[in-house]
Amino acid sequence: MLRIEHIAKTFNPGTITEKRALTDVHLHLKPGDFVTVIGGNGAGKSTMLNAVAGVFPVDHGTIAIDGVDVTHLPEHKRAAFLGRVFQDPMTGTAATMNIEENMALAMRRGERRGLRWGISAMERRMYQEQLSMLGLGLENRMSSKVGLLSGGQRQALTLLMATLRTPKLLLLDEHTAALDPKTAAKVLELSDKIIAQQKLTALMITHNMTDALAYGNRLIMMHEGRIVVDVEGEQKKRLTREDLMSLFGKAAGKELDGDKLLLS
Repeated sequence: MLRIEHIAKTFNPGTITEKRALTDVHLHLKPGDFVTVIGGNGAGKSTMLNAVAGVFPVDHGTIAIDGVDVTHLPEHKRAAFLGRVFQDPMTGTAATMNIEENMALAMRRGERRGLRWGISAMERRMYQEQLSMLGLGLENRMSSKVGLLSGGQRQALTLLMATLRTPKLLLLDEHTAALDPKTAAKVLELSDKIIAQQKLTALMITHNMTDALAYGNRLIMMHEGRIVVDVEGEQKKRLTREDLMSLFGKAAGKELDGDKLLLS
């Protein structure tokens, strides 16, 4: 479903602020893979997701989604393949529009725009059914402005909007990092539920080692722009935090100081 072939990215090359963010990253995701991505600050996690999303061009290498080479496609054209939820709950929704208008925008993503604007009764019922799955009572507040919602409610709505059209690939970029622990746990449970129900292929970045171990069928760890650990299936299910730190030490040639490197 996703094929990343030997991509590299250096920011500000030839200057004193030169930063090599990705070095020969190679990753294949099968349909239905739910991959958690972990690593310290500057490891290349978000840079890899941004490269997949088309936020910037890679220096070399290729990226394909569902068999389509998207390496040179701009960000807005890749949106037809992707659903994305960002770290900031304020990103991904229009605060001044109400809930059903936001959902209509998400439903029409990738379609040609015309003069007609309106939400049919059938669409409204469908939005209510989808919102009821969140268990937050938003199906009864469809005329409420999104800017009035809490961070957790808004992030849950963004998650639902990102998956309304069943994307080829769902990108979750530390999407619970700005939430309190209880709300973060709720949004993670919703994410897992939606991914399982729709059989989505997903990449989820997290700084939380426990969440990385608890969710998904595969885990990758990045360090200094490279993937240094890649475990899946039964091996991932059996992993403990200590096992993960040991794997990292062997792959990266350095020991972890507790959780400091991963959770900084």
